[in-house]
This record gives sequence, C-alpha cells and structure tokens, in this order.
Amino acid sequence: MDSIIELKNINKIYGRKVKTQVLDNINLSIEEGSFNSIIGASGSGKTTLLNIIGMLDKPTSGQVEMQGKRIDKMSRRSLASIRNREIGFVFQFHYLLPEFNAIENVLMPQTIKKSFYGRKTREKAKELLELVGLPNVRKNKVYNLSGGEQQRVAIARALMNNPKIILADEPTGNLDSHASEVIYSIFRDINKKFGTTFIIITHDERIAKKTDRIIEIVDGVITH
Repeated sequence: MDSIIELKNINKIYGRKVKTQVLDNINLSIEEGSFNSIIGASGSGKTTLLNIIGMLDKPTSGQVEMQGKRIDKMSRRSLASIRNREIGFVFQFHYLLPEFNAIENVLMPQTIKKSFYGRKTREKAKELLELVGLPNVRKNKVYNLSGGEQQRVAIARALMNNPKIILADEPTGNLDSHASEVIYSIFRDINKKFGTTFIIITHDERIAKKTDRIIEIVDGVITH
C-alpha cells in the first residue's frame, strides 16, 4: 500500500534562548487507508507530531511529504488550501460554533471554502449527520446537544470536504466509556467505507488496542 504521509528526519525545537527539543529525528510513514493511533505520556510530543502531520506547525528541520509531494516548504496560503481540502481535524474540544445549529456547523468547511453552497451540499451535510447517527438534530443548537453528540457533529464537519486523512487529538478524552465506543465505531465505519486514513492520539488503551497500528512516542522519539 502506498504512503500518504512521510516524515523524514523531523526535529522540532521551541525557544531561542532556552531551547526545548520536542521531536527528535522522527521518521514515520503512514499508509493510505490505514487506521493508526499515537500513544505516549503527556509532554512526549504527540500533539506536536500530529500538528506537523496536519501542517498546523512546521518542523525546525526535516521533510514532510504528502503523497510524494513535499509540503513543509509551502506558503501558509497553500498549506491552508491543502488542509481544507485534504485533511479533517477532530479535537478533544470540538470547537463547534455555539451560535449556529448542528447542520450549519457541519457546513462550515464549505462556508469557508465558498461564500455560497447549493442544495446538494446541504443534502450532503444531512447525509453526514445520518452517518454519525444524528439524523434528528440538524436544527438543534450546539448547547442543546450532549458531549457525545457534539463530538459526532464535529466528526461530520471533518468529513464535509471528503478529506483523505482524519487527524484526531484525544477525540474521546471528555467522553464516558459508552460514548467513546460510539466514536470509535464511527471512525472505523468511515475508514472502511471511504478508505479514509486515520491518525488518532489517545490515552485510552482500549481504543489504541483496536487500531491497526500503535505508534508510541517517548520524549520526542518514536519507540514503537
């Protein structure tokens, strides 16, 4: 299977006078369509690694390639375009906009991309809410949804632009065990149905053990 993401000799150092090395010579290949988890203690570099994969941050040195194309040297505008087109993000804190209802939040990536969207786009948003098990909350405001429902709206939003990769940072961190299992099942269904590549940071060992590959990071170094 072909690689969708390649990290080559990635180093990340924060600070000028007092330097802190967060990632140390990382080499990592992620196969297209794979289902991966990243584990490690707090401060190990997991989120920094995910942010570099998702182009939210740039490495101090090394190369980042997506589908064989080097992206770490691209302009901010080009990176923003690739992120919006190719990558979906799901965070521990869902970052939904409370002044909008569920379907308006799902439509937000298209709203950012275009000032106008038609009936087909809105139908797709409805289908995505059905996919994550929320067909009846389209017009509900965010604050009228449970934590698990809010996270499922965030997943639907992440899928709006047909991303090739979903990056999830502790997506079940604020949820109980039942809601966590629901989120995991949704991720798996999306992975199988669309061939979407998943990279999930998690502290939940039950979730990590169910992924196809566990990437362990200790003090900025991949150990497994």
